[in-house]
Amino acid sequence: MKKIIFTLLLLSTIGFISCRKDKTQPGIEIVDNQQILSYITNHAITGMVRDTAAGDTSGIYYKVMLPGLPNTSYKYTDSISFVYSLASFDGQYSSPDTNINHYASYAGHITLANLPYGLQLIVHDVLKRGGALRVLIPSHLAYGVSGSGSGSVSNANSHIAGNQCLDYYIHAINNQAAYDDQVIKSYLAYNNVTGYQRTADGLYYIIHTPGTGTVSITNNTTITSTYTAFLLNGFTEANATIFDNYNTTDGSGTAQEFETLVPGLQEGFSKFITTGAYVSFFIPSTLGYGPRIINSSVPVNSCLHYDIKIVSVSP
Repeated sequence: MKKIIFTLLLLSTIGFISCRKDKTQPGIEIVDNQQILSYITNHAITGMVRDTAAGDTSGIYYKVMLPGLPNTSYKYTDSISFVYSLASFDGQYSSPDTNINHYASYAGHITLANLPYGLQLIVHDVLKRGGALRVLIPSHLAYGVSGSGSGSVSNANSHIAGNQCLDYYIHAINNQAAYDDQVIKSYLAYNNVTGYQRTADGLYYIIHTPGTGTVSITNNTTITSTYTAFLLNGFTEANATIFDNYNTTDGSGTAQEFETLVPGLQEGFSKFITTGAYVSFFIPSTLGYGPRIINSSVPVNSCLHYDIKIVSVSP
């Protein structure tokens, strides 16, 4: 009797195991890899290779767009500045503007800026200084089952859905001043804007209306002005983000102390401006807010565009 019971239990166990095996679902790593391979095929992407720096375990695929400087890999303790764009595989989320998407901090702190762990890995494993990559990040190294953002996933660009693989472009900035200068020149060329002059340190300016005042602007000066300040996103002024402005119908303006202005405005005002002037500046990030988050409306390392009318200058 005991032998019969034991045999039945054994058969039941084998049957149970067989049943479970038949219904085993693939792990998320396998599903992610299938999604990435299908995405590569469906979008006719060429040149993608799998990241094998950690023994082919990450599941990240990448393509080198710019090789960067040889032998200049990033350690997690290194500072890094990069721009990026991203899109989710389902097409519901897209953020293509590299004038808004900036990062400047340690390579090991990338996830602290709510960027995916997979991006931090590929920066460490593959990216070189001055280099650029296209990176396909599996969902388990992106935002996982929870996704990211707010609002409904059906609303485009408000929420990355759960279990979404991500398509990133990332460009490491090795020389910030040179990169800024190219951004400004590209913006001016795209909009067919001419007449700007460039100072030795990269400030672009044009004087639309010369000033008539005789008081020079110094470190102790108070400047009253009306102005509009833009980011260089959107690639046209009409579509650019206004991050600061003060424009009154009576033209009375607002007063600002010289020492509170970003270095680019300080340089432009002290060299070219008096009362009554109307001037425009394109300011590289190195003469703007730089890598520090001082103005919450301005991404780190952002070039800036100011249109300014000087109402008065007080010594």
